[in-house]
Amino acid sequence: MRLPVFSPLAMQETAPPRRRVLWLSCVAHAMHDGYTDMIYALLPVWQSEFGLDFAALAILRGIYAGTMATLQLSAGRLAQHLGSRTTLTIGTLLAALGYAIAGMSGGLLGLGVALAISGGGSSTQHPIASGAVSRIYGRDARGPLSIYNFSGDLGKSALPAAISLLVTLMPWRHALWIVAGLGCVVAAVIALWFPAVPRGAGKPRAKEHASARRSGTGGSGFPTLFSIGVLDTAVRMGLLTFLPFLLKAKGVSPQLLGTALALVFIGGAAGKFMCGWLGARMGVAGTVLLTEGGTAACIVAVMYLPLALTMVLLPILGMMLNGTSSVLYGTVPEMSAPERTERAFAIFYTGTIASGALSPVLYGFLGDRIGVHGATYATALTALAIFPLALALRPHLADDSTG
Repeated sequence: MRLPVFSPLAMQETAPPRRRVLWLSCVAHAMHDGYTDMIYALLPVWQSEFGLDFAALAILRGIYAGTMATLQLSAGRLAQHLGSRTTLTIGTLLAALGYAIAGMSGGLLGLGVALAISGGGSSTQHPIASGAVSRIYGRDARGPLSIYNFSGDLGKSALPAAISLLVTLMPWRHALWIVAGLGCVVAAVIALWFPAVPRGAGKPRAKEHASARRSGTGGSGFPTLFSIGVLDTAVRMGLLTFLPFLLKAKGVSPQLLGTALALVFIGGAAGKFMCGWLGARMGVAGTVLLTEGGTAACIVAVMYLPLALTMVLLPILGMMLNGTSSVLYGTVPEMSAPERTERAFAIFYTGTIASGALSPVLYGFLGDRIGVHGATYATALTALAIFPLALALRPHLADDSTG
């Protein structure tokens, strides 16, 4: 006798293992985000090795970020044909191969080609891994996505620190080959153990989504969510551009400046972890209002508080700055059908990465015109500008519209 589709046994036989999808996605996120930020630790090494000026170093960083941002939509489309596991495996191998080639390069051109390959490989991670997590968990994805989001910060902390240590123990080329080998190991693990997540894994959520569209809770909410993500990233990157100068004006020492920034980043990692779960309880709009309002208040407070109180406030500032992102990432699946989840994530990540690249430049020009304090005020006003967008998003969210 054929078991009905709601039978627990049938569900156990057909549902991919959620935990394996989540934890392997977290490993991929940590690896790729670590590769992305590892460049910062390598720039001084390359400057010394090849005699590069600051413009050339900026070009190298831009090549990686540019290829990663522009190819995310293509990566999402590729996953629709090859599947999440194959696409993520290929992307991780390419990211590792790029750094292996960088270890064999002899100048700016070779480094540029290598970083373009690595950045192209890393373009697969965000849309594919986050899409797999959202599909496998369905409407319960908000909490797991916050864990996934948090794992990227672990990679950003671990790999740059590891490469900084390795280049003191061996030639930098050998150090790159070691981290490239680690990427190949991660790719092999993904190829062997990452479950094939079927497109139908999120069908219950698809029905809810269709129902939400008919009742007015779906509709055109994604552009509003996208706009919030772009502005939120602009606030974060703009403030981090000016924060060292604000702290130096308070008399912070170079050694303490590193500690101060570490406090912000630690708070940011905690904010990513906590606010995804908070969004499931307070609602998306309410959490965004809380984090953006808290961000604006903390920015103003940092400008006027004495140094001791500012240091105490910095972890809270980090939580507010980064907390919104987990809520937004967890909401992306609600704004798309399950079969278009990767594309929605690709569009969203492309916008936030582009905002992260452009906003420091725009705020920098503003700082040259009106000063550091004036430009910092502008970041706080940008955070407050998200308020009407959060309120406009609320009717498109089933959980928020009922609360």
